[in-house]
Amino acid sequence: MPAKSNRSKADKDVTEWLPPAAGYHCTHIIDWTVVKTRWGPSVDQAEADTLHRLAAACPNTELTVTLAR
Repeated sequence: MPAKSNRSKADKDVTEWLPPAAGYHCTHIIDWTVVKTRWGPSVDQAEADTLHRLAAACPNTELTVTLAR
């Protein structure tokens, strides 16, 4: 990820930031979902709603998650 794009992301979640290239949106939300599922940080309602809405554009995507112990 270019430095400028990474700086624009800062600590924003998926409700506030997606990669500028639309072709990476599915990859980003998949990675976001896997990390959230693995480590268990909270997900607020706006974030959950955004993830569900965006995931509709990524049908039939299988996620593999190894839960943290």
